[in-house]
Amino acid sequence: MKKIKYAIEMGGGYTCIYVKGQGLALKEPTLIAAEPGADGYHVIAMGNDAKKLVGKTKENVEIFTPSISGEHSNFEYSVVLLKYFLNKVGFKAYEDNAILIVPCGLSAHEKENILNVCEAVNMGYVALVPSVLCSCVGAGRNVDSSKVNMVVDIGGTATEIGVINMSSIIKGATLGIGGKSIDASIVNFLAYSQGLVIGLSTAENLKNDVGSLYTNDTLNMEITGVDVQTKTPKTTVVLSGDLRKAIEPFFSEIVRAIDTTVNTLPPEIVADIINNKILVVGGCAKMQGLDDYFKKHLNFPVEISEDTDNVTILGAGKLLSDPQLLEGIIKHL
Repeated sequence: MKKIKYAIEMGGGYTCIYVKGQGLALKEPTLIAAEPGADGYHVIAMGNDAKKLVGKTKENVEIFTPSISGEHSNFEYSVVLLKYFLNKVGFKAYEDNAILIVPCGLSAHEKENILNVCEAVNMGYVALVPSVLCSCVGAGRNVDSSKVNMVVDIGGTATEIGVINMSSIIKGATLGIGGKSIDASIVNFLAYSQGLVIGLSTAENLKNDVGSLYTNDTLNMEITGVDVQTKTPKTTVVLSGDLRKAIEPFFSEIVRAIDTTVNTLPPEIVADIINNKILVVGGCAKMQGLDDYFKKHLNFPVEISEDTDNVTILGAGKLLSDPQLLEGIIKHL
């Protein structure tokens, strides 16, 4: 197998790049800021610089996350952004090979889109490895075992559910909900319930600082937005208990998806999942009260990863140092 030096996760929230022998070399928001011109849109900022502009630019500036897969992939912007990140870590065009972490259950068309982006940034050999496999490795679990593992990855734009056995995914599902969906829900909730307009960055801060699934949580946060009726600045205190109304439906949907997935599996596999516990990773796995919420609403034990944010990219980094395991995974893809 070819020598692979880089592991890349171009997620809905962040792009991470792990370099063999160096560790996690880059972690920046997967964001582009673009402004329209006479000959189309011009990129004015990327990554961390684009994040700083959220809610602070002219109305005609778009700040978005380009998708590298799917029917509506933003091919040109994905290429520009990925090339920008690769240049930062010293990636050598046409020479260096990489693992690219991807959602499970991609269609042939989606895989083709991703590989076309990789070709356009002049990568060498590229292996597309599902995120749930990397998460499992990152959490120290044996993916090459006959014992089954189940992973739930609650990311920025999607939630991945994967059932893993002998280095392959035997059952997988992708939900189009993640941290950004919750941010948008918080924006809509406050506009409807309190007549307050806030930006997505403020909603993200609310989610991270006072978001909770505990029914009796007393966390609160003072924020400033714009009054819907008067269009003037308005300051209010948002209570965790109120915010839960905007957050809980998303986790309820994830619970239903987990139940649906497990209920389609043979009893022997379910027994392994119960013994090993469902591994939960991803940025939204840090939500206050999530462990307690799962215990109340799931019939299966869960284990929330100690490093929910980085377990996936660190798992991919471990694969770079274990060519035999990586080769076994690639053979099953």
